[in-house]
Amino acid sequence: MPAPAPRVTVPEFAAARSRGDKLAVVTAYDYTSAKLADEAGVDAILVGDSLGMVIQGHATPLPVTLAQMQYHTACVVRGVTRALVVADLPFLSYQVSPRQAVRSAGSMLKVGAAAVKLEGGERIADAIAACVRADIPVMGHVGLTPQSVHRMGGFKVQRDAEQLVKDARAVADAGAFALVVEGVPSDIAAAITAALSIPTIGIGAGPSCDGQVLVYHDLLGLFDGFRPKFVKRYADLGTATRTAIREYADEVRRGAFPAAEHEFR
Repeated sequence: MPAPAPRVTVPEFAAARSRGDKLAVVTAYDYTSAKLADEAGVDAILVGDSLGMVIQGHATPLPVTLAQMQYHTACVVRGVTRALVVADLPFLSYQVSPRQAVRSAGSMLKVGAAAVKLEGGERIADAIAACVRADIPVMGHVGLTPQSVHRMGGFKVQRDAEQLVKDARAVADAGAFALVVEGVPSDIAAAITAALSIPTIGIGAGPSCDGQVLVYHDLLGLFDGFRPKFVKRYADLGTATRTAIREYADEVRRGAFPAAEHEFR
């Protein structure tokens, strides 16, 4: 049998840009999804606080707790043998102080994550730097930052190019090894990417970023809560799932399932 693929590490992920390698990232929240994504060969799996909407049914990610992120991160880690696992720090688990950020980030590494992701630019640079000093790898996140949904007045495209570049530089200068750029015009994302030496991972930020990230449930057509313009569906498993369960329910009601081959004798 072929040898298993080597684990993607933080230094290797960070070096991908210098090699010209595009990075494929998927957001997943559980063992089975993570295992399938990992076996498909993605470079990183992000355990996103978007689970508040996709898994828990909330309108925003704000209700998600640190304990819930620890639980889902541990589930994902058990399904992964190759991809880099990055865990989101949820709302109010790092904004209070750099000391709080280090404690919260460290708790994610204790359950198996290799890195954490913090939202924000200049205003959280101190928290990023504190985590990096504690040997906790940090992925930044600028642009449309979902934890700032109320300040932004909704999940809106961010267009202040000058501030976005400042935020991106502050994150990189604080020691982040990569940066998610979400919900910004493609020309601004290109300017951010050109201004940095660390890889940028786009989501709704055009093709100039060094990689892309999509949510597992979005790219497979499993989530219908809303469908952002930037999502491409690579399968319609939502329809396939409903069809399969409808067939199962029909067979149960007709007495066609279970059949003899499903019995113990």
